[in-house]
Amino acid sequence: MLVWERPEPPDRPVPAPLSRERIVRAAIRLADADGLAAVSLRKVAAALEVGPMRLYGYLDTKDELLDLMVDEIYAEIRPVGDGWRQVLHSLAGATRQAVHQHEWLADLIGGRPALGPHALARGEAVVAAMRGVDVDLVMPVVGAVDAYVIGVARREIAERRAERSSGMDQRQWQRAYGPYLERVFGTGRFPALATVVRDAAHLDADETFRLGLDFLLDGIEAHLAR
Repeated sequence: MLVWERPEPPDRPVPAPLSRERIVRAAIRLADADGLAAVSLRKVAAALEVGPMRLYGYLDTKDELLDLMVDEIYAEIRPVGDGWRQVLHSLAGATRQAVHQHEWLADLIGGRPALGPHALARGEAVVAAMRGVDVDLVMPVVGAVDAYVIGVARREIAERRAERSSGMDQRQWQRAYGPYLERVFGTGRFPALATVVRDAAHLDADETFRLGLDFLLDGIEAHLAR
């Protein structure tokens, strides 16, 4: 039995009652505060003021805890809209927002398919919106949108972590490396790149995300229309 199928232990009259929900919420609080490195069964037990062995009645391994944590966040990803395009647009935005709110999710999302109840409910809502689309194209379309948003969100989290580790935000980094780029571009070896860097509009992260998503959805729409 997978962890989502196993019944919880019966309630016991103890000073600190437990449940998988309480365990998962405590683990998420630790991860939100200090990243996945702060999550272990021992640390979660300490946060709940119980002995670590008590958790093994609810979980077999730390991997199960991570699976439950990811599925709990999938409850926050509820795409809405009329028609497949609006639903996929909503899915992308909600997924990116969840990763921004729970930075550790960037390290876990996008691996093996998530099979918890919240993930399946999210998948059902998305696939149901694809009615009328060739059944052979449904998963490739959804997968393309997932790949785009996961890639963007991971890059944004990587940039956020780089800011923390370096102590420089994006503008400070650009000022620090600007003279180097000017010297390199001054050689004339990279004229196309120099033109884009100097003359193109510099969109913020939200604008860049929306524009890239529209490019992707436009391409999907054109393909489906054929």
